[in-house]
Amino acid sequence: MAISPLSHHPLLRLLLVAILLSFFYFLGSNINSPISSSSSRSYSRPCLQLNFSNQSYFSPPLDFEPHHLLPFSHQTTQTLQFFPFCSGNFTNYLPCHDPSREKQFGVGRFFHRERHCPESIEKPRCLVPKPKGYKRPFPWPKCRDYAWFKNVPSKKLAEYKKTQNWVRLEGERLFFPGGGTSFPMGVKGYIDVIKRLLPLKSGRIRTVLDVGCGVASFGAFLMDFNILTMSVAPRDIHDAQVQFALERGLPAMLGVLSTYRLPYSSRSFDMVHCSRCLVPWTNHDGLYLLEIDRLLRPGGYWVLSGPPINWKVNYKGWEREAKDLEMEQNRLEDLAKRLCWKKIAERGPVAVWRKPTNHLHCSQKLRTFKSPQFCTTSNPDAGWYIKMDPCISRLPSVNDIKDISGGDLQNWPKRLNSAPPRIKSGTIEGITTQLFDEDNQAWKRRVSYYGVILKSLYDGKYRNIMDMNAGLGGFAATLVKYPIWVMNAVPFDAEKNTLGVVYERGLIGTYMNWCEAFSTYPRTYDLIHANGVFSMYMHKCNIVDILLEMYRILRPQGAVIIRDHVDIIVKVKGITDQMRWNGRVLHSENGPFHPEKILLVDNSE
Repeated sequence: MAISPLSHHPLLRLLLVAILLSFFYFLGSNINSPISSSSSRSYSRPCLQLNFSNQSYFSPPLDFEPHHLLPFSHQTTQTLQFFPFCSGNFTNYLPCHDPSREKQFGVGRFFHRERHCPESIEKPRCLVPKPKGYKRPFPWPKCRDYAWFKNVPSKKLAEYKKTQNWVRLEGERLFFPGGGTSFPMGVKGYIDVIKRLLPLKSGRIRTVLDVGCGVASFGAFLMDFNILTMSVAPRDIHDAQVQFALERGLPAMLGVLSTYRLPYSSRSFDMVHCSRCLVPWTNHDGLYLLEIDRLLRPGGYWVLSGPPINWKVNYKGWEREAKDLEMEQNRLEDLAKRLCWKKIAERGPVAVWRKPTNHLHCSQKLRTFKSPQFCTTSNPDAGWYIKMDPCISRLPSVNDIKDISGGDLQNWPKRLNSAPPRIKSGTIEGITTQLFDEDNQAWKRRVSYYGVILKSLYDGKYRNIMDMNAGLGGFAATLVKYPIWVMNAVPFDAEKNTLGVVYERGLIGTYMNWCEAFSTYPRTYDLIHANGVFSMYMHKCNIVDILLEMYRILRPQGAVIIRDHVDIIVKVKGITDQMRWNGRVLHSENGPFHPEKILLVDNSE
């Protein structure tokens, strides 16, 4: 009787069984998955070139049941309970800057203009409607000069600022000629003055904060120098000025110098600008100028125009007493000295001061001048509902008077992909230069994949982009070569505070709590990117409210990319279906066996 060789080798038999089981497991998995076997190989080789030219390739629903915890909902449109649309008066709804809520708060120091968000039970569960006749905004760069009037149907600013050329109504379009309160004949000539005082072309100045920005014409023209401006203004009598700015494709958000710090990390901006922004800089023990000092990078510039600068020439036009303006300028000069700022120029309508590069010399001055003292308790990087203090935010320590506190930055664009000083110095625990480089490479792979699944990513349809959980800014850094800008939101309670890193890379952003509404008007972002946002907030607040907020700020032809664990994606997809978003669940660039998936909403067609 012949004896099989396998009977003498039980281990060999076991190995053969294991091989067969593995073969049938992978065969069955690939049969169930709508992503082809070539896609599964991208798990180990994410840069593999795939043919995704056929859009129907992604249309079949993913089969989650054999591999994951939650079933995938297959409700039809007949059985789905849709969220209703809000009434017409919600078209320009501002949850945290609602004029009807402002009346509940005092007007002292403009506190009523601060963020005052509704409680969870007060939040409307409805979809903010678009205005009648809404059209897709003009593409960049045409949108810098033109906007459809029906998208922002407000004549008040065009009439109120008629002589200053902020905005003009020309038939169905709004035209932005580049005027402003301090530059009624045009911002170009105004910037030409600043260009003679500051190195705008050098790449040394990259991030700018424009306080009281109007319609952001200043920031619009700084883009000619590769300078990125965060334009900030309150919702006030100049109706919808921030909305105009965003409609023009310019970075802007609602904000006011009142009680709380502005929602940015310390040492964020290379320059801060105020053109007749009506901020009482010397009041309240110089509190507002101290906040500007916190935000300015060591060696950064403060640029001021309007009263009291050049008062000898302009006091009659301002209808002010010359003596009062002279006293106001003296107080301002004195306060700047006590902050250790150095006045480097005053020419025509513009004056420029420079913040010191470190506080060694300033520490000696404070012993002799009647100056604000250094802050001793508050974290200078904290910027979410933190009250401003009448003290100087202390700069990182240095050993020599020639050193730059916190480390020197390379000129733009080299600073974008160089390890930021906050990482090289080990300021953020657990984030190393190696991790920074790996994060950059990971986002290059991810964004490359986004371009495959979202065909319109690179064709100019998207200008204003929101990254809801920016991390180190890798998503925005990868997109910087395209004609877009990204608002990098960093959750204020994130495990790692990385907003300072975002700014050191030459990008812009803000602190945010997504349990509340963002400080912007409806329909102001073309693309929203949410990486791990719902995992982060799942047990903090109702994710329905987060999704409705995303709907509020997304433009009607916009897109959404949500990447998260598959179980979270299934939950979110059920809600977005009720919001009338036609979303598709896709594998990530990591392939079908990775638990991270992507929910893609594309309304661009």
